[in-house]
Amino acid sequence: MNRSIFIGLCLLGTQVHAQTKKVSFLSVPKENKVEVLIDGKRFTNFMYPENLEKPILYPLITASGITVTRGFPLQNRDNERTDHPHHVGLWFNYESVNGLDFWNNSYNIPAEKKSGYGWIRNVKVTKMQHGLTSGQLSYTANWEKQDKTVLLKENTTFTFSGTHDLRTIDRVTTLTAQKDTVRFKDVKDGLLGVRVTKELEIPSDKVEEFKDNNGIVTKITPRNNGANGDYLTSAGKKGNDAWGTRGNWCMLSGLKNGQHVGITMIDHPGNPGYPTYWHARDYGLFAANPLGQDVFSKGKEKLSLTLAPGESVTFKYRIIVSSGMVVPAEGINRQAKDFSKK
Repeated sequence: MNRSIFIGLCLLGTQVHAQTKKVSFLSVPKENKVEVLIDGKRFTNFMYPENLEKPILYPLITASGITVTRGFPLQNRDNERTDHPHHVGLWFNYESVNGLDFWNNSYNIPAEKKSGYGWIRNVKVTKMQHGLTSGQLSYTANWEKQDKTVLLKENTTFTFSGTHDLRTIDRVTTLTAQKDTVRFKDVKDGLLGVRVTKELEIPSDKVEEFKDNNGIVTKITPRNNGANGDYLTSAGKKGNDAWGTRGNWCMLSGLKNGQHVGITMIDHPGNPGYPTYWHARDYGLFAANPLGQDVFSKGKEKLSLTLAPGESVTFKYRIIVSSGMVVPAEGINRQAKDFSKK
């Protein structure tokens, strides 16, 4: 039994035991994607077309076949928000790297402002290893200016695994500065993010406006879209109280198609800024940002990560997609303890 995907706990009087599933990959070079299959069923796609400005995992699908990520901008769905076109699937980037905004870059940025945005390009899949209990996919990429000057080299490995109820992603990303010193300014938008299906939004009656650091405004209006999600952090914070707080894990869960589904992110003790701050919004943005401490702490803390040429930093995260059950905090704590040893 692969302990990284086993939860040894009692749930509603029934112990959760699960046999691990085979993981395989299907490369589709013409579409710049790799399909990730668990037990022969699609879990997600690793996608890296240049018009997305970054590589992503999209969509995320539970073991029971329910999609937990938002469709827009790749697919429109009824009563689903169409804001923030840079929120696509599950991604990893940052708002301010040597003054360039990698987080907010999308087709929505006017051409005259595009020079202020960074781009993660030249993605190369370097490894696809199938397995009976887990599978690995690795890639390299460049964090570039618009003129294709490389600021950072990225090396990422995903380890995928699954059981009857769970899908698990362990992500290990190493960023290495190239010719220039690289500074990650202490800002709000980063680092590991996912945009979720409408049902996992927190119910809200607010109208909100969000402005990025280049003045691009997005307005969020409330909708009767079946939102019923709720956050829970390792520190016991729930709902909107999770935003701007620290914790070594955070779970977003709710009902979709009459079934309990959830996404859990687990931080790693070796990451800078551990335990991370949670950039967990009610409208469906769910992100871990260990580097943006100034905003979240209201000026009490600061972490401006700097890499000299040739210097590297590594980030590790575990993402768990669950279905058919509400995973108790004790189960996530076991997962976090296991992941901390990786």
